[in-house]
Amino acid sequence: MDAKQLKWAYLLILSLIWGSSFILIKRGLVGLTAVQVGSFRIIFAALFLLIVGFKSLKKISRRQWKFVAITSVFGTFMPAFLFAIAETQVDSSIVAILNSLTPLNTLVLGIIIFGIQFQKRQVLGVFVGLVGCLLLVFSGASAHSGQNYYYVILVVIATLCYAINVNLIKKYLSDLNSVSITTGNFAVLLLPALIILSTTDISQRINIDITQHSIYFVMVLGVLGTGIANVLFFKLIQMSSPVFATSVTYLIPIVAFFWGLLDNEMLTSIQFFGAFIILIGVYLSAKK
Repeated sequence: MDAKQLKWAYLLILSLIWGSSFILIKRGLVGLTAVQVGSFRIIFAALFLLIVGFKSLKKISRRQWKFVAITSVFGTFMPAFLFAIAETQVDSSIVAILNSLTPLNTLVLGIIIFGIQFQKRQVLGVFVGLVGCLLLVFSGASAHSGQNYYYVILVVIATLCYAINVNLIKKYLSDLNSVSITTGNFAVLLLPALIILSTTDISQRINIDITQHSIYFVMVLGVLGTGIANVLFFKLIQMSSPVFATSVTYLIPIVAFFWGLLDNEMLTSIQFFGAFIILIGVYLSAKK
C-alpha cells in the first residue's frame, strides 16, 4: 500500500475508533464521575503504551521532551476531562459533531500562531463552520431544554487544544516516530492522572458492579480510543498535514450518530442542517 492509500486507510480506521469513543465516554459516566472517566482513560492508555512502547522513549532527545510534555497537555490531558464533563450535560452525538471544529481551529491557529499559508476559501470555511456551530448549539438548546448547552463551550476548548497539539507536533516533533511521541505523552501524564483519581471517591465505588462495568468501557476507550488511536493519528500528521489529519472529524460524527441512535439520541432537523453546514465549512477549510 503506497503512502497516499495508507493515509486514507489511517483516516478511516481513526474515524471508526474515535467515532465510537463518545458512546464509550457516555457508558463510563454511568458508574463514574467525569473526573474519574478522564483519569482512568489516561491511566489505561499510559499502562498499555508503556508496556508496548517503553523502549521507544530512548529515541526522545532532551530537547524534544519539552514539546512532548506540552503536547501531552493539549492533545490528551485537557481534552480527556473536557469531553467527559461536557457529556454529563450534552448528548454524545452532539459532542462528536462539535468535535468537527478541530480542523477549522487547526487552520485558524496555524495562521495566527504558526504562520502557515492560507487561501480565501479556507477563511470562508472557518466562517461557514462557525455559523453551523451556532445553529447546532442554539437549536439544540431550544429543543433539549433538559440539557445544559453551555457545556458545549468545553468541547470548543477541547478542539482548540487539539488544534494547538497537531500544529506543535508538525512543527517540532515531525522527526520523531509516532510511538515515541504517544508513549512519551502518557509517560508524562500517568502520575498526574493517578494523583487526580486518588482525590475522588473511587475507593468507595470500586466494588460496585455498575462502577466496574463503567471502568471496563473506559479501559476500552483508553487502550483503543486513546493509546492505539493516538499512535495512528501522530503517524498520520507526519505523513500528511495537520489539516488533513484533523479532517478525520468529517467521519467521526457519522459513526457517533449511529451509536447515538442505538442509545435513543435524536437530532432535530435544524440540528442536522447545522451539522451539515459545519462539515461544509470543514471541507472548505481543508481542501487544497
